[in-house]
Amino acid sequence: MKLRKQVTVCGGAIFCVAVFSLYLMLDRVQHDPARRQNGGNFPRSQISVLQNRIEQLEQLLEENHQIISHIKDSVMELTDTGAVSPSGHLPFRSANGSWVLPFDRRPTFLAIKSQDCQFASVSRDQTDVQMLDVYSLLKFDNPDGGVWKQGFDITYEANEWDKEPLQVFVIPHSHNDPGWIKTFDKYFTDQTQHILNNMVVKLAEDPRRKFIWSEISYFSKWWETAEPQKQEAMRKLILGGQMEMVTGGWVMTDEANAHYFAMIDQLIEGHQWLERNLGIIPRSGWAVDPFGHSATMPYLLKKSNLTSMLIQRIHYSIKKHFSATRNLEFMWRQAWDTGSSTDMFCHMMPFYSYDIPHTCGPDPKICCQFDFKRLPGGRINCPWKVPPKPIVEANVAERAQLLLDQYRKKSKLYRSKVLLIPLGDDFRYDKSLEWDQQYVNYQKLFDYMNSHPELHVQAQFGTLTDYFNALYKTTGVTAGSRPADFPVLSGDFFAYADREDHYWTGYYTSRPFYKSLDRVIESHLRGAEILYSLAVATARHEGMEGRYPVTDYALLVDARRAVGLFQHHDAITGTAKENVVIDYGTKLLRSLIGLKRVIINAAHFLVMKNRDFYRFYQTEAFLETDDRRATQDSLPQRTLIELDPAGPRYLVVFNPIEQERLCLVNVLVNTVRVRVLTEDGQTLPVQLSAQWGSATQMSAEVFQATFMARLPPLGLAVFHLYDSADSPMTLRSDTLLRLSSRSVTARASDPLPVHSQLADPQSFYISSQSLTLGFSGSTGLLESIKRKDDSKEVKVQMQFMVYGTSPSKDKSGAYLFLPDGKPKPYIQKEPPVVRVVEGPLFSEVVAHYQHFEQTVRIHNVPGVDGLSIEISTMVDIRDQSNKELSMRLSTDIKSNDVFYTDLNGFQIQPRRYYPKLPVQGNFYPMSSQAYIQDSRHRLTLHTAQALGVTSFESGQLEVIMDRRLMQDDNRGLGQGLKDNKKTENRFRLLLERRSSGKKGTDSSTTSFPSILSHMTSAVLNHEVLPLPVVPKRRGIPPLKTFAPLMSRFPCDFHLLNLRSIQNKQDGVTPSPYTALLLHRLALDCSIEAQNLGFNCTTTQGQLNVSSLFKNLDLQLLQPVSLTLMYSSPPLANHSTISLDPMEISAFKLKLR
Repeated sequence: MKLRKQVTVCGGAIFCVAVFSLYLMLDRVQHDPARRQNGGNFPRSQISVLQNRIEQLEQLLEENHQIISHIKDSVMELTDTGAVSPSGHLPFRSANGSWVLPFDRRPTFLAIKSQDCQFASVSRDQTDVQMLDVYSLLKFDNPDGGVWKQGFDITYEANEWDKEPLQVFVIPHSHNDPGWIKTFDKYFTDQTQHILNNMVVKLAEDPRRKFIWSEISYFSKWWETAEPQKQEAMRKLILGGQMEMVTGGWVMTDEANAHYFAMIDQLIEGHQWLERNLGIIPRSGWAVDPFGHSATMPYLLKKSNLTSMLIQRIHYSIKKHFSATRNLEFMWRQAWDTGSSTDMFCHMMPFYSYDIPHTCGPDPKICCQFDFKRLPGGRINCPWKVPPKPIVEANVAERAQLLLDQYRKKSKLYRSKVLLIPLGDDFRYDKSLEWDQQYVNYQKLFDYMNSHPELHVQAQFGTLTDYFNALYKTTGVTAGSRPADFPVLSGDFFAYADREDHYWTGYYTSRPFYKSLDRVIESHLRGAEILYSLAVATARHEGMEGRYPVTDYALLVDARRAVGLFQHHDAITGTAKENVVIDYGTKLLRSLIGLKRVIINAAHFLVMKNRDFYRFYQTEAFLETDDRRATQDSLPQRTLIELDPAGPRYLVVFNPIEQERLCLVNVLVNTVRVRVLTEDGQTLPVQLSAQWGSATQMSAEVFQATFMARLPPLGLAVFHLYDSADSPMTLRSDTLLRLSSRSVTARASDPLPVHSQLADPQSFYISSQSLTLGFSGSTGLLESIKRKDDSKEVKVQMQFMVYGTSPSKDKSGAYLFLPDGKPKPYIQKEPPVVRVVEGPLFSEVVAHYQHFEQTVRIHNVPGVDGLSIEISTMVDIRDQSNKELSMRLSTDIKSNDVFYTDLNGFQIQPRRYYPKLPVQGNFYPMSSQAYIQDSRHRLTLHTAQALGVTSFESGQLEVIMDRRLMQDDNRGLGQGLKDNKKTENRFRLLLERRSSGKKGTDSSTTSFPSILSHMTSAVLNHEVLPLPVVPKRRGIPPLKTFAPLMSRFPCDFHLLNLRSIQNKQDGVTPSPYTALLLHRLALDCSIEAQNLGFNCTTTQGQLNVSSLFKNLDLQLLQPVSLTLMYSSPPLANHSTISLDPMEISAFKLKLR
C-alpha cells in the first residue's frame, strides 16, 4: 500500500511538472517580442515553426498520458504479483524462484500511431509477373532445347525488319573480379592495369569504338598510378561517350549475403570517387556475375537516380520462361510499393553466360566463331571445334549473314527492335592484340551490314546507356519510364541454378567466419562514422577544430573501401582461393583496428566534462578497445579490466543504435570484489560469473561481471568500477554442471562455487521475468518456450543435422550445394556436458558437443533485451570431410509450406517449399532474419551473419552453420572448402504472439517485421562497446556521459549512417558537410505490442532535423540522392522532413 501511494504521488508530480512545462512553452510562444513586432503578420517560416511547436506539444501531452497510465499499470502489476523487493532496492528471489530486480524508476511506453500501421495492410495492385507465381507455374524440368540446350528453337520471317530495321549495339566489356583466383593487387598488376592502359590508346584510334567499366576499386587504383596525360586521355574518352562507367560501385556487389548498409556504402564510395575525380554520374546498372539477383538492388539504384539496369545469372528455367513470354525486359517494382514509384527498367540476358559464345545468339557454336581472341594460334580456342576466321573481303558477306542470323534470333526474345550484344568475358582486353582482333574484325562486319539496306540492320559498338537510350527512343518514352506493353515484375531471383540440379545455394553459408567478421566491421564502421561526425561537428561548434584529430578520416576511408571490397561477389560469398581469402581478411582486420581507433578518439573527446583538458596523443590512447584479434582468422579476445583497491577504473559504454537502450553490459575483471556505479553514484546490480576455459574448467584469475545499464541513444555512458568488499548489489551466479558420468569432474575455483550432478533425461528449465525455456535433459538443447503472458508453452525443439555430399561425380563445393538427400541427425557417442548458469541478470544453458558448443541465454531485463533468446553457436568442423552442419528448429507452429526470409536486411520475401525442387533448390539466403508463423504465433530467427536457410516441413526452420568440402565444384575456383575456422554464429530467437482478433496483415507477396523484431535485429547487429579508460598516473580528468540527441528519433526510423562527406580537393579529409541516411521501417502491428524498455513513439514519418542534435547548429538541410550525387534545393533549416514506410532517404547537413 505504501509503495502504491509513493508511486502515485511520484506519477502525479511528473504530470504536474509536465503540464507546467507545457504552459511555460506555450507562454513563450505567445509572448515572444519578435513575434509581437510583426503585428500578427507572421512570416511563413515562423508559422511553420509554430506548427512544429504545436505538434511537439501534442506529442508531449500524448506521451505524458502514456507515462501516467504506464505507472498505474506497473504499480498494479507489482502489487498483484507481490514482486516488490523487501528493501525496494536489492535484487531478490521470489517465491517461484525467479529473480526480481530493483524497480526501474523510468516508466516507458509504446505509442505507435494507427496510421503508421496501415502500410502493412494496404492493398497493392497485382503486378503482371510475380516471381512466387512463376515458381508455382514452372515444372523446373530440363528438356534438351537443341543448339540452345536450355531453351528452344527460335524461328523468324525474313521480312520482319522491313518496316523497322534491327538496331544492334555491341557492347565491349571486361569483367574484372576484385579478387578470386588471384588477390585484388595481383590481378591489378598482372591484368587490370594493362586493360585500362590499352583502353586509353585503342579507343582513341577510332571514335566509333566503345567500352564499359564497372569496378571503381580497380579504376581508382589505376587512376592513382597513371600519369596526368593518361588521366586526361581517359577523362576525354569518358566525357566523349566512348567509355561508360556502369553502376559505378566500388565492386559489383553480391546480392545474396550482402547487408543493405554495405551495399549502399560501396555504391556511395564508388560514386563519390567518380564525382570528385571525373565529375560524372552513372546512368545504368550492370550486374553480369552475382549468383542470383535481389529485389533490393533495383531500389538502391533507383534511389541513386540510375534509370536502367541489366542482370544475368538467373535460373535457366526462369530464363526460358521469360524468353518464351518475351518478358526479358520489364519494370522491376518493389513488392511493397503501393504505386509505381520504385519501378526500375531491367534487362535480363537470356542465355547461359555473359561470355561471347553465349551472348550473340542462341547457338554457342556459331557465337564462338565471332570471339576473335580465339583465332587459331592463340591460347584459347572454341570447345565446339569450329574456330573463328579473320574477316576479309572474300568472306565478309557469308560471316555477316551467319552473325546476323544469330542477332535476329536473339531479338525475337525481346519486345523491341533494339538489340543488346555484350562482347567480353573475365579480364578480357588485357593484350593490345585482342583490341585489334575484336574491334577491327567487328567493324568490318558492321560496315558490311550497314552498307546493305536489304539486310534491314544498323549495327555498331555502343555503351550500355547507348542501348537503353535507343530502346527508350524507339518505344517513345523518357529514360527509365515504362514502354507500352512492357510487363511489371515483383519478387527476386533466388535460388540460381545454371544447369541440371546445380543450385548455387552453398555460397549462402561458405566461409561463415568471414561473413560474421564482415558484419562486425560494418557495425563498427557505422558507429565510427556517427561518432566521428558528431565529434568533428562538436569541435567546430566549440572552436576546437585544430585540436581534434581530423586525420582519422583517412582511417574511415580505408575501412569504407575494405568493407566495400569485401561485398564483391567472390568475397563475402566465400568463393575465392584460400590465399585470396587471407588477403581479404588481412584488409578487414586492418580496417577494424583503424575503426576502433576512430571510435576511441571520438569517444575520448566527447566524454570530457571540460574539453579544455582534452589532449590528444597519437601514441597514447585514452581508452582501450573492447576486444582484440591476434590474427585475421582468430576469434576476438575480450579486454580484461584490472581493478585496483587504490581507486576506480572508468568504463565508457557506446550505444550505436538510435534508441535508448536498457541492456546488459558484460566485462571481464580480475577479481570477484566488484562494485559498479553510474556517473551520479548509483550502485547497479552486478552478476558475477565464471570465465570457462573448457566444458568443465573455469579460470581462477578472470571473471565475468555483468551489469544492467540504461544507455542514451547514439551515446556514451560513463561507469565507475571499484574493487571493494562485497556489495549487496553484486550477486554470484549459481552454476550447475550436468555430467554424463562420474568420471567427468568439474574443476572449480573457490570464489564461485559450482555444483554438479549426473544428467537425467528429464526436461529442465531456466526463467526470466519474460520467458521460461525448457531444455532436453539428454541433449541439453532447447525444447520449448513459454512467454510469461501466455498460458501456452510452444514447442521449439533444437536439433543439429548433418548433410553429406552427392555420390555422383558432381559434388558440393564453394558455390554449389549438392547434398546426398535430406540431412541425418548429428550424433556423438558421449552425451554432452551441459552447464546451467542462473542469476539475477541472466541465465544460460551451455551444451558442449564435439563439433559445436551452444549457449542459449535469456536476460532478466525489461524491454527488447529481455524479450528474445540469445543463441551463440561455436562451430568447429575442421576434422570433418564433405560434411555440412545445420541447426534445425522444429515447432508446433502451423506454417504449412510457407516461410519468410529477408533480402539484405532491408525487406522480407515470402518463400514456399516446393517438393518439385531438389533439397538444394529450396534454400534461400538469410542476411538478417527468417521466420515462420500461423494465426497465433510468429517465430523469428534473427542472425548476425549471412547464412543459408530453408523450411522443409510445417513448423520448421533450418540454417546451414558451416560446410567443409574436399573438392572443387567445377565453377572455376579449382579448390574445395578446407580452410574452415572455429566460428561463432550469433542469433536472437524471438517468439511473438498475434493480437487476438487481429488478422495477419501478410499478403502472399509481402510481409513485415514487428517493431520489437526490428529492434531485436538492431541490438543483435549493433552490440554495445564497453571501452575501459586507460589508468593514468597523473589521474583521469572528469568525464561526463555524452547524450547527443535533443529529441528522440521516431522508433520506426533507423539511422542508417551519419557519414562525413569527403573534401572535394583531396578525398582524405572531411568537408564541412555530413550525409544523413535514414530508413523508415514498415511495421506489422498485428503482432502483439510489448514494452520495449524505452519510450517508443511514431510520427507518421515526420522528423524535425534541426531539433535532433543537442548543442549543434544545423546550417544546411538539403535532400540528396542516395549516393549524394543529385541535390534538390535546400530546405529551411527548421523544416520537418517526411519519409514513407520502407523509404531510404539521404540529406546533406552542415552541423557545427
